[in-house]
Amino acid sequence: MATRKTAQYSESSIKVLKGLEPVRQRPGMYTRTDNPLHIIQEVLDNASDEALGGYGKEVLVTLHTDGSVSIEDDGRGIPVGIHSQEKKPVVEIVFTQLHAGGKFEKGAGGAYAFSGGLHGVGVSVTNALSKRLEVTVWREQQVSTITFADGDVIEKLKSKAATKGDKAHGTKVRAWPNPKYFDSAQIPLADLERLLRSKAVLLPGVKVTLVHEKNGQSQSWLYAQGLKGYLDESLAQGGHSAPVIPAFEGEHYASGAGEEESFAEGEGAAWVVSWTEDGAPVRESYVNLIPTPAGGTHESGLREGLFNAVKSFVEIHALQPKGVKLMPEDVFARASFILSAKVLDPQFQGQIKERLNSRDAVRLVSGFVKSALELWLNQHVDYGRTLAELVIKQAQAEPAPAKRWKRKNPRGLRYCPVSSPIVRAKTLLLMNSS
Repeated sequence: MATRKTAQYSESSIKVLKGLEPVRQRPGMYTRTDNPLHIIQEVLDNASDEALGGYGKEVLVTLHTDGSVSIEDDGRGIPVGIHSQEKKPVVEIVFTQLHAGGKFEKGAGGAYAFSGGLHGVGVSVTNALSKRLEVTVWREQQVSTITFADGDVIEKLKSKAATKGDKAHGTKVRAWPNPKYFDSAQIPLADLERLLRSKAVLLPGVKVTLVHEKNGQSQSWLYAQGLKGYLDESLAQGGHSAPVIPAFEGEHYASGAGEEESFAEGEGAAWVVSWTEDGAPVRESYVNLIPTPAGGTHESGLREGLFNAVKSFVEIHALQPKGVKLMPEDVFARASFILSAKVLDPQFQGQIKERLNSRDAVRLVSGFVKSALELWLNQHVDYGRTLAELVIKQAQAEPAPAKRWKRKNPRGLRYCPVSSPIVRAKTLLLMNSS
């Protein structure tokens, strides 16, 4: 078969994309392109990281009538001084250069001990895919502004002394997403509200507000009950029956000493788990406040920890019927959960950070959850027996070989139909070997 010859291949054929040009040429490699929500989330994540570090108590998101979105926080404010190596204002570098930011330096000396943004391309992607972007910084008794268009500076950094009416510290970013990079220029309101609510849940004491400039309406979220209140509300909205036992709620973070010395100080997780007999399970997970709808190793750790704890309780109290073999899915199938992990150096799958790939997160979450649930079940034996009954009933509902052929999807575990000859043959082999 003949192939068409390409044009001449020489030194001039090699192109070097600089600045934000790679983002504009291949936006799908850096963000979702169905709508601009993710590039707005990148700015929101920065504001959330400030609150996570204890430097902010409020986040204000405004949907403006001209299609722009602004995110304002009361954090420390992006530094505006001249970078020692780049010889440019730091705030300009943050918005115009890929892989530039304050989240690479970890440990006690870093500006962010725990954060979701580690690629250093977050707000620079927002800038690259926006027609216009304005930044205002309140910091060190000054108010500084800088403006960009299509990723380039069009109004250089200007600073003036703060007046009595100015806030003491914080950052405001207002972006006009460029519709040519997205299938739809509209930000899905329900998804945005869900995102803002989750930030409030994961940041106790932090008020998150959404303002609609068009009609003057606003909505605020401030959760006093944290994860449990959020899960209870979600289950009620989904029409679930009452949980079979009270929610299992806990948190544990490494101290960096003793048996936990393999983890960095502060690494760990907070969680709440409820078991119900009906309804689709509610399952949400986060890493350093970043939603992970595709799950990942922290969810695997939760699953493993729950299973090992329940299995141990069943064995200690001799509750397992003869001929019934418990498997992780028996414990997990009717479990709804909210999981918030803190990982010092999280490794995500791709820039949009939907799935956590950090291997140590399995051991981190599993160990903390297992020990906490074992203690809780043995302190509340009646609840433990009720949960064991639910789990055993689940195990008896389906033969063990079929359970081994399940595939995980972003929202949980689903059965894989045994329809193809190859799968049927493998299932028969498993049945014969068990």
